[in-house]
Amino acid sequence: ADVRGAAQRIRAFGFELGLQMMTGLYGSSDASDLKTAQAFLSLHPDTVRIYPTIVMEGTPLAALYRSGAYRPQTLGEAVALCARLIPLFEAHGVRVIRVGLHDSESLRESRLAGPYHPAFRELCESRIMLETATALLRDKAPGAYTVRVSPQSRSKMTGHKKSNLIALRELGYDIIIQEDDRLNKLDVIL
Repeated sequence: ADVRGAAQRIRAFGFELGLQMMTGLYGSSDASDLKTAQAFLSLHPDTVRIYPTIVMEGTPLAALYRSGAYRPQTLGEAVALCARLIPLFEAHGVRVIRVGLHDSESLRESRLAGPYHPAFRELCESRIMLETATALLRDKAPGAYTVRVSPQSRSKMTGHKKSNLIALRELGYDIIIQEDDRLNKLDVIL
């Protein structure tokens, strides 16, 4: 109720509304995080920031983690969830202006557990592109195919350590990536 009221007041005064959401909090699940995203959409934010929960030393969450009462998301789990959240927000015209924590010395020194990666958003966008390519190829016979992507997204289509190309090869598809400057950032065309 406090967030809804604050969002209404921010909108009433003509300010841009930006919301921040954390995934993988104590007691949450992918389903509850998706429900939170839907609740955010009902507030009509202009921007959203998405932060997977990181366990920091000296916090109550660190004690829950050490006792076994809290299990943080794995990196793969957090990437998979955020790869669903980013397009959800963007499909509703909400700009996702940050995904994952900014790399810092204090973060590296104090982080105890959780899905941290210095290029977390890149991993999420790479996952989105893999899922798009997989859907496009689903009914195609195994073989060699060319996918077209924006020049700025070649590395995302390739995947971290060529993970997307490897995953597609395991499904029977040898992919050649062709750059097309007419395409948007996460577009994949077969």
